[in-house]
Amino acid sequence: MCRWLAYRGEPLHPSRLVLDAQHSLVAQSLNSPLGAETVNGDGFGFGWYPTGAVAGSIPAVFHSIEPAWHDENLRELTRAIESPLFFSHVRAAAGPPIQQTNCHPFRYENWLFMHNGALAGFSETKRDLTFAIDPSLYSHVHGTTDSEVLFHLALTFGLHDDPVGAMTKAVQLVESVGHDHGVRFAMQGTIAVSDGSTLWAFRYSSEGRSRTLFHSADIPSLRQMYPDVPQLQNFGVSAQVVVSEPLVDLPGAFLEVPESTVVVLDESGYRHQPFMAVAD
Repeated sequence: MCRWLAYRGEPLHPSRLVLDAQHSLVAQSLNSPLGAETVNGDGFGFGWYPTGAVAGSIPAVFHSIEPAWHDENLRELTRAIESPLFFSHVRAAAGPPIQQTNCHPFRYENWLFMHNGALAGFSETKRDLTFAIDPSLYSHVHGTTDSEVLFHLALTFGLHDDPVGAMTKAVQLVESVGHDHGVRFAMQGTIAVSDGSTLWAFRYSSEGRSRTLFHSADIPSLRQMYPDVPQLQNFGVSAQVVVSEPLVDLPGAFLEVPESTVVVLDESGYRHQPFMAVAD
């Protein structure tokens, strides 16, 4: 459906990953070998926290319905900004119209959220799922995508206090409502969410055949493995990327995130833990 990347670490110009990497996100928008769609040209989004961001910092967002490879503003922004935590997403529309309010990442207060995948049978389950959103949050749903509904369900279930628990409850509801409407495998996708300090990335599908997701190896190890690759000097020792597809062809530079897993990136580094059980 889409491609995305999320970065956490020392502040850097996002263009190094969004534009300049061997298989940058903009390059993936034109040619995505591991994606459900090869071309992702139905708009894009970029969200970033300012340098010095902590939990509670308000991110900025930029959305466009232009293809990412065609938008000069994206190039200007990502080359001028420095950020310690940013999201970027390129979209292949699978039904909802091409409009800015349907472009990821979505923002609520200090939270950013983006999703690659789909809620199967959403046209049948949309009413039930939307009505499950807390009334105080309903007016903040500006677009028509299943992804934005999923985000607000997670907020409803306590994303602020327990992101993993809230996402678990949101996905369980999606699956339960889907089953009520005859949808066997309701949830599909990879999700990134952040409060401005910690980054959580989820890979899960009801069928156990999720969209691809990778995380980068740690920079000190990569510098030892590839001492003659000067680009690695551009990244700090804490730099970590979670991405739909590897950004470079260097063996060992990116490791696949297992099925039914949540990746957590914070000041202590990278770790992952199981996320829900795969449905029978």
